[in-house]
Amino acid sequence: MSRPSTASCARISPARRRASASPASRRTERAVLAFTLNGAAAIVDMPETTPLLHALRGPLGLSGPRFGCGAEQCGACVVLLDGRVAYACTLPVSAVAGCSVTTVEGLGTPETPHPLQRAFLGEQAGQCGFCLSGILVAAAALLARDPDPEDAAIRAALDPHLCRCGSHNRIIRAVRRAAAEMRGAA
Repeated sequence: MSRPSTASCARISPARRRASASPASRRTERAVLAFTLNGAAAIVDMPETTPLLHALRGPLGLSGPRFGCGAEQCGACVVLLDGRVAYACTLPVSAVAGCSVTTVEGLGTPETPHPLQRAFLGEQAGQCGFCLSGILVAAAALLARDPDPEDAAIRAALDPHLCRCGSHNRIIRAVRRAAAEMRGAA
């Protein structure tokens, strides 16, 4: 399948994203929007202001990105938008037209897991798992821009993510382990 061009990918400030996703400013205009989802072409037909999270979990049938707070405060909904962390709970689906969106499902498969997924399993970094899809995606973005991050950089990248199970130390070890594997140092 051919991939939609990312050249026209909209860049919207966080404040504008939140404003356009708020109930007071919602328009009911529908649009057919094309973008790349986990490496494959995706098309949705829905109101332009619908949060991306609803498109992902609804018509696109994914379950990785989760609804936690709806206010960019927990990180459970995090996806990559052209390689950058984005909050799918407030990002209007119209903002991803022509872009590339990666969810945790796009990182790896059960047969060929991403190094982060292997490391999280190896370190037993997950407890309930509710937060892990967002953490894995954010960690993937971190390792893409910094293949050998210091612990402080890992903590800073994952700070917006709430994990109520107390797996923080295991999560940090798992990210370090994946970074080493990805550099070939494992």
